[in-house]
Amino acid sequence: MNNRIKILDESTIAKIAAGEIIENPASIVKELVENSIDASSNNIVIEIKNGGKTYIRITDDGIGMNEDEVEYAFLRHSTSKISTAEDLLNIHSLGFRGEALASISMTTKMETLTRSKDSNKGIRIFLKEGEILKKETIGCPLGTTMIAKDLFYNIPVRKKFLKSDLAESNHISDVIYKIALGNPNVSFKYIKDNKIVLKTPGKNNIKSNIYSILGKDFIENLLEINYSDNKLSVKGYISKNDFYRGNRGHQYIFVNGRWIKNIQLTKTIERCYKSLIPINRFPIFILFIEINPSLIDVNIHPTKQEIRFSNQNEINNIIEGLVDKILKETMSIPKVKIEGKKDNIVEEVNFLDLNKEEEEPIDNIKIYEKTNSFENKEDLNSETMLRSISFKAESPLEKKEVKEQIDKEENKQFEKVSDCEYEKEELNDVFKNTKLVGILFSTYIILENTLDNYFYLIDQHAAHERVKYEQYKGEYERENITIQSLLSPEIIQLTNKELSIVEDNKDLFHNLGFDIEEFGLNSIAIRGVPLIFGKPQIKKLFFDILDNIKNNLNTNYDVKLEKIMKMACTNAIKAGDKITKPEIEELLKQLTKLNNPYTCPHGRPVIIKITKRDLEKKFKRII
Repeated sequence: MNNRIKILDESTIAKIAAGEIIENPASIVKELVENSIDASSNNIVIEIKNGGKTYIRITDDGIGMNEDEVEYAFLRHSTSKISTAEDLLNIHSLGFRGEALASISMTTKMETLTRSKDSNKGIRIFLKEGEILKKETIGCPLGTTMIAKDLFYNIPVRKKFLKSDLAESNHISDVIYKIALGNPNVSFKYIKDNKIVLKTPGKNNIKSNIYSILGKDFIENLLEINYSDNKLSVKGYISKNDFYRGNRGHQYIFVNGRWIKNIQLTKTIERCYKSLIPINRFPIFILFIEINPSLIDVNIHPTKQEIRFSNQNEINNIIEGLVDKILKETMSIPKVKIEGKKDNIVEEVNFLDLNKEEEEPIDNIKIYEKTNSFENKEDLNSETMLRSISFKAESPLEKKEVKEQIDKEENKQFEKVSDCEYEKEELNDVFKNTKLVGILFSTYIILENTLDNYFYLIDQHAAHERVKYEQYKGEYERENITIQSLLSPEIIQLTNKELSIVEDNKDLFHNLGFDIEEFGLNSIAIRGVPLIFGKPQIKKLFFDILDNIKNNLNTNYDVKLEKIMKMACTNAIKAGDKITKPEIEELLKQLTKLNNPYTCPHGRPVIIKITKRDLEKKFKRII
């Protein structure tokens, strides 16, 4: 083997460079569609076959190319979008590197048809390994058509790493949906193996564009954002707190029309949903940010999906304020409709407690008489009231493909409840017009509104958990947590690694209300705990916090918030606990003072509303 240093030939250099840009068929689709958008196209047609491995065609009605431009278009670093390095500070186009067409022509057999508005005839060229083999004049409409065939035909080592047709076509679909979402002013048609799978209106209406791509379910459960100042504008939609997913697949951020990844922005938005949606669920958002190009750097990665903001913290604060404000304004009480079984029902669950961990026997309902006594009871012997949950696909892909893309079991439990409507009601007004009837299953407080023919069910554990959470969170943020000294310290044995974590996070534990000191070899003594929780299960609580730190949560704020939720849950009234009428009245009073009385810190409902009419339908008193 000759290990002497040498200069590679141009063909090898070009193929290596092309491999950095073109990873798979989706890379080709992305680059060509972005070129069409930059060419001011109003209509773009994407067609693929065999997952794009054998055939990709992109047709647009943009400005096209004249004969001279076609000669240069496939050379490396040829571009119409920038001229000097200074232009990188003012990029308005999606592409600018001048490498995509050269890379595609090196890895596929290409055919291009194009006509500019300045010409009454078109040009067709055929390329192989970046070289123009044939060029001819033809008749063709205004715009450009790019056809790429047989990806990696000349790089077999790359070709064998391509995935199945289904996997590659799904990747292409993901790219197209993102680009189509980000460009509501362009009409997209996507044809896969001779079948149209997507068509968008191109009317520059964000909402109708979302509807055509993601479906009706999304439109009905999104909240609008519209903000602008002299530095940036933010438009788009975020999901209601009862609409979420088991992954981040429906989180879209577009900056100056470009779909981007920005972990800080994503985490900022997700932080606003903490305690409003269940843990390990993710909000949905589709945001369009317009900002001066000089304030961002898109020249970080060849895919141009990662960007840097020069004022990242300022943008984070603006986005966080917007999302917080909208969510607080729209938090509401779910109204449950009790309906019979329908053909499209997938699964039925007990409407009183979606998150019940184990089955409990049907108990009697405690009834408050005028004497306020708990002694008298009235038996109920009726069938269990149910609600239906129906599920829809994440996106309008073919049914078979959807099943292979999503985790059915996770989404089955956490899709939107289709028979719940949400109404904005102030709890002060709710409680003012209701009377306390009793407690169901020693868990659900029953409030009756005879004037408007409603009744409410309040989960005593979720309600108390929310009260404790906001109280403790408030004290933490004000740095005002009172530490209760223990009569005798709790001694805890730790591993050397755990002891090191505790020492590194001593300030955090202290801020959370723990007085800790070392106590011999690999041991600590807890001498004080947060007063707000009385005398909690000290050891369990301490290890909950320690384990969360070991889980490497993304930011300190996440760590702290997770602790607060766990502490509130650990010390709240439990389902099945017996509570007195004065305790109930005090709990309801505390609920009215909260920022968010509608969900527990884990995102489960605190209170639900059921109408007398729906109940009477169930008993067939009315039809």
